[in-house]
Amino acid sequence: MTSDNSGMSRNNIHAFWLFFTAASLLAALAVPLSVYSALSGTGWPPGLLGSGHGHELIFGFALALVAGYTLGPQPRRLLASLFLLWLVARISWFLAPESLAAQALSPAFALLLARHAVPRFQAAKKWRNRIAGPLILVLCLLSALFWLASSTLTGSLQPMPDPRQVMVAAIIGLLLLMTFIGGRMIAPAVAGTLEKRGISLEARVQPRIEGVLLIILPLALILTFLPWAAAGAGLLLVISTLLIVVRTIRWKLWHCRNRPDILVLALGYLWLAAGAGATGFSLLRGTDPIPSMHLITIGALGTLSTSVMLRLAWQRARRTTPPSWQVIGIAIGMAISALARLHAGVTPFTNPHLLGLSAVSWSGTYALVALQLVVLFRHSQNRRK
Repeated sequence: MTSDNSGMSRNNIHAFWLFFTAASLLAALAVPLSVYSALSGTGWPPGLLGSGHGHELIFGFALALVAGYTLGPQPRRLLASLFLLWLVARISWFLAPESLAAQALSPAFALLLARHAVPRFQAAKKWRNRIAGPLILVLCLLSALFWLASSTLTGSLQPMPDPRQVMVAAIIGLLLLMTFIGGRMIAPAVAGTLEKRGISLEARVQPRIEGVLLIILPLALILTFLPWAAAGAGLLLVISTLLIVVRTIRWKLWHCRNRPDILVLALGYLWLAAGAGATGFSLLRGTDPIPSMHLITIGALGTLSTSVMLRLAWQRARRTTPPSWQVIGIAIGMAISALARLHAGVTPFTNPHLLGLSAVSWSGTYALVALQLVVLFRHSQNRRK
């Protein structure tokens, strides 16, 4: 995606150095501030109360990850404009979530991101290879739908989903995007590792399984907007769990014991299965799926995003894979955070110790990743001089 090893050219800068670092800092700050805003009684920052932290996790943090992963090298002026819009949207939401600026700037960033990211995937011939663009577009459009669902200015527009439905749909959208991109990333990495050991891997992308996932997960997303179809969405999520597990087993990961970076990526992929299954069973039982969905937003998103960020940064800056202690550390940190939040349940603030443990583990992991990104970026700059 770039013309040099540092991810930069004379006039361009690689988006991941900027957006991955910013996303890590946002992740490190937002969760503990969200806990503080509720437990301190101050209600500050107001944008992180209630479902506000979920908004920032998906439409702030996750979209910054998408920007860093998909945009590639961009002119400094374009990248600066995108980043400034993202930053002002985050500050506005933190401080005044009900203001017009806060409500409008997040979807504005999402739509502008879609404008620049989606066309990059349209050159492929097969529909499965082009599908990443539409998946990103759906996630970006859900940001605009959340604004419409939350805005008092659109109260007369009926029927209109409530913000909670949009958030649930967005998390399933994240599940779908990570299932696709994660599979496309893990399969060639495993195949390359096995080939060096003289082992053939026939089941790589596994297009049939991938194709079924690309049908049932969008259908599950649509069904979340229909209250009477929650059980149908749950059943589809349970089926997707089985498919993800089968796909992972067929990668023969037991032959990659010398590559902890790949194993941790695969662990993040299995978190997708755990999150989809737990959420699916919650919907089938008619219980609140939000605690289970943290297996997707913390276990899967946390493990996959930190793994990818370190992997790209080490490859660009030092032409190697991340040290084992780093990838194992992030896997442990995210596992602690995900399981603690799951066990905190539907009313997490009645379990402040579990909630605090989850927040500290998540925040500490991302703070260390942000620090590592800065160090590696400086190393890449020094190497160019």
